[in-house]
Amino acid sequence: MNILTTLFPNTMDKLPQFTESILQTLQMVALAGAVSFGIGLVFGVVLTVTRRGGLLAHPLFYSVLDKLINIFRSIPFVILLTALLPLTRAVVGTAIGTRGAIIPLIFGTVPFFSRQVEAALAELDPGLIEAAQSMGDGPWEIIFKVCLRESIPALARATTITTISLIGLTAMAGAIGGGGLGNFAIMWGHQRQQTDCTYAAMIVILALVFAVQAIGNWIIRKTTH
Repeated sequence: MNILTTLFPNTMDKLPQFTESILQTLQMVALAGAVSFGIGLVFGVVLTVTRRGGLLAHPLFYSVLDKLINIFRSIPFVILLTALLPLTRAVVGTAIGTRGAIIPLIFGTVPFFSRQVEAALAELDPGLIEAAQSMGDGPWEIIFKVCLRESIPALARATTITTISLIGLTAMAGAIGGGGLGNFAIMWGHQRQQTDCTYAAMIVILALVFAVQAIGNWIIRKTTH
């Protein structure tokens, strides 16, 4: 404890605020991540099966969804935060704090994860789909029993990459009062020149990233066959 007080004096003076910022970051990652995972997985599967030659080919639908995802992926997250202020206020009642950051985080993460899922499913051996079709399986059976099940390692890799990206977005959300470690680093480390607060926030974010990567690697090893 003496070492921490020496290295991070300002952070230790604000330990309750620092702890709260860590919990806020975890809350943003958990909530936005869960919603983004569900929506992004659906979008990624839809993109895969509706493309030309897909199980449920529908070029027009694919083109519309593809362009919408490209549009949102092209918008810098800081600009997206500002652009979504009216929607955020309408949905959660506030545009600041942890609650106010959830909607922009979802809009910023879903397009990225959708593309990751699409890429993961593209790695699947076409022979597996052909074998399932030859056995009389319908499109939905193939999607759930073949595409998703056989792509678990690739989907785990995509989820790991997306979660790490989401952690970075939560820090960026702190730039406009979104709470979390980003807000803590900016409020105390940048605005008040207490650099040890910035370093403390950075260390915790790095620890979160390493933990997510380690868990992702473990899941990939366990599901690869």
